[in-house]
Amino acid sequence: MTRLIVLSDVHGNAVALAAIRKAIRIEKPDLVAVAGDLVLNGPDPAGAVDLLREMEAEGAAITSGNTDIAVADFDYAAAFPWMADGVPDIFRAGAEWAHDALGDERISWLRRLPSERRLRAEDGTMILVCHASPGSQTSGFDKELDPNVVIERAGRTDARVIACGHTHIPEIRDLGWKLIVNDGSAGYIFDGEPTASWARIDIDDATGEISAEIRRTEFDALAVANAISARGLPGDVYRAATVRTGKLVR
Repeated sequence: MTRLIVLSDVHGNAVALAAIRKAIRIEKPDLVAVAGDLVLNGPDPAGAVDLLREMEAEGAAITSGNTDIAVADFDYAAAFPWMADGVPDIFRAGAEWAHDALGDERISWLRRLPSERRLRAEDGTMILVCHASPGSQTSGFDKELDPNVVIERAGRTDARVIACGHTHIPEIRDLGWKLIVNDGSAGYIFDGEPTASWARIDIDDATGEISAEIRRTEFDALAVANAISARGLPGDVYRAATVRTGKLVR
């Protein structure tokens, strides 16, 4: 049996990440992957990066997400291509604050992260770890997406399992020929349950059978929300409410 733990969308929430890290140790995974969006919005991007680098040193495969591009290099068109009328100032303020909070050395680490990682189970099953979808950090597997578009995006890789995030809504889709595992968010969830979500994927090395499930881990959401509010950036009242309620507030 090969066991993979996937999480994503930490968004600078070091408190939630620490809670997940403790929880996943009990699972005794063979592989751990983190699918991007690591630092924007939360109150402690530096603490989140430090924890992620510890996980990387222990063997975790970590990729970049679209908001990591915004924080590292202020390339807002690449990070938010759907904002055709321009990126709001609250996004810019958050990205600039996180950039300064990280410092040069952590920013260099963020910049070197790949956009995708390919992992293999003991039986050779390929798992693609990406932020939104194969070949894209911004085009995700939203729940309302046309099924034909889902199939087209899933077909951009030969991997049997696609492990992703980006939507902040945990979901598992079995297409038969592929399994899409969206772990949700490890620090900035949108489904109304203010906990951190992550996914466990088990691959039977003898039969090739794959099973996946979403897990939830509690953290002190109120303390994190209060830390965001205390920061006082434009938009922090909405970011704090999002963490506190588990629903996107804007």
